[in-house]
Amino acid sequence: MSAAKIPSFWGLVNSAWNLCSVGKRQSPVNIETSHMIFDPFLTPLRINTGGRKVSGTMYNTGRHVSLRLDKDHLVNVSGGPMTYSHRLEEVRLHFGSEDSQGSEHLLNGQAFSGEVQLIHYNHELYTNVTEAAKSPNGLVVVSIFIKVSDSSNPFLNRMLNRDTITRITYKNDAYLLQGLNIEELYPETSSFITYDGSMTIPPCYETASWIIMNKPVYITRMQMHSLRLLSQNQPSQIFLSMSDNFRPVQPLNNRCIRTNINFSLQGKDCPNNRAQKLQYRVNEWLLK
Repeated sequence: MSAAKIPSFWGLVNSAWNLCSVGKRQSPVNIETSHMIFDPFLTPLRINTGGRKVSGTMYNTGRHVSLRLDKDHLVNVSGGPMTYSHRLEEVRLHFGSEDSQGSEHLLNGQAFSGEVQLIHYNHELYTNVTEAAKSPNGLVVVSIFIKVSDSSNPFLNRMLNRDTITRITYKNDAYLLQGLNIEELYPETSSFITYDGSMTIPPCYETASWIIMNKPVYITRMQMHSLRLLSQNQPSQIFLSMSDNFRPVQPLNNRCIRTNINFSLQGKDCPNNRAQKLQYRVNEWLLK
């Protein structure tokens, strides 16, 4: 494997990726629930699809399963920590070679089997995702943990059923999906946590606000198996599974992790003097 594919070498192999090594607001992170801060000013997310379904092209990039939306029907998200409306550009999947790993973010040191990331750019300030990615207040990533279960999230079911997923077995394969309802991807919760970070692939620009939903979504064991059969390479090359395509967690460096879940009103102030530290048991979080 080349050094460029190993996250710890990213900042060394390319000077343009320097932030991956020296940045102080890198993602992903380990979320310690005992250190989260309740922020009463965080409103629920608002997803605006204009009442329409969307189409998109699913790609095997060699590193991720990526669904890039067509520009015909736009999906915008606002609320939460956002000052501006952000437009959905891409849905990206991370997953592990076994169920005990796969997510980029950790929860109290524990990984989930996978993580769905909905990558949005600030369309009020910037004309496209490339410009926004290198600019202040540029990106918002909504992240949802994946667990393996007997049932499947309806949106992920469209992406991961056998007829669809086998069409992107090799790097650069692509397949068009139509009639998708983005709202079906979200779990039934308005609770989330949020922090300021970076993209988790080079050049690791520190322009992303992360929003991690408080409930996971589910896929079946067969669908997870199908993901693990995707190759990083083209058909003529040796098979290398795309699984374990997550970046290791990065230091938090005194960043504040805020949440709209009000478990308790006792505690100390966040640096912004309007939020309070949480006191609650770990098993109240994300275990449903």
